Amino acid sequence: MSEYVIRIEKAKVYLDDRLILKNLNWKVRRGEHWFILGANGAGKTTLVKTLMGFVWPLHGATVQVLGNTYGQVDLSEVRKKIAWVSPFIQQWTSNQWTGLEIVISGLDGTLGLFRKPEETEIKHALDVMKKLDCAHLAERKIGWMSSGEQVKLLIGRALICNPQLMILDEACVHLDLKSREYLLDTVNEMALRKDSPTMIFITQRLEELLPSFEHGLILREGRILASGSRSEILTEKNLYKTFDIKVHLRKSASGRIWPALE
Repeated sequence: MSEYVIRIEKAKVYLDDRLILKNLNWKVRRGEHWFILGANGAGKTTLVKTLMGFVWPLHGATVQVLGNTYGQVDLSEVRKKIAWVSPFIQQWTSNQWTGLEIVISGLDGTLGLFRKPEETEIKHALDVMKKLDCAHLAERKIGWMSSGEQVKLLIGRALICNPQLMILDEACVHLDLKSREYLLDTVNEMALRKDSPTMIFITQRLEELLPSFEHGLILREGRILASGSRSEILTEKNLYKTFDIKVHLRKSASGRIWPALE
């Protein structure tokens, strides 16, 4: 088993004749939890697409995920081991499905269940939902749920396959304050469990960076501005370079960081 869950070397990615990722190098060890921070257009989404094998870097780059070298492996098999939670997935979900059906559909790689589930699958799905404190949503139609509840189900859908890597891609972007904190509590609980998959949390908001994500990557215009431990890279100087605005950092008792404008 490879020491690294993610290993990217010399990655240059063009989209529509524009260079988006610029000679990116990044390694993530097993058991580490990382955040990726950056403004709009920094390259965060393109980096996720590269990890999923939906876009490809120029020749000469190396992309390895879960010990698999892209270009030498069946990507459909690798993707089964990666849980990708994104609000864009949420938009593709039909309102006809119940919470239980959405979670079970993760076993088939679909959004919604197109077959009768087995009893063992139902039990497994309910166990996953109980861990996420959303088993009470099992029979409710997804269209009647809050955004925070829907995202919890998408996390359950991802976890039902026991992924080795979980990517939370701007998962809080459409949530109100209460729903966001509800979701972040769930993410934090997962990150602190001994059996947690390696987790990548992508955001453009400082206050969403949980202390359990001890490693970080800051992107600016397709380049790595800073990489390393949370305490080393979350500085006012780096954040000024990232967002082109001066902020003062305030740390709460929980260890989360909140920006204050001058």
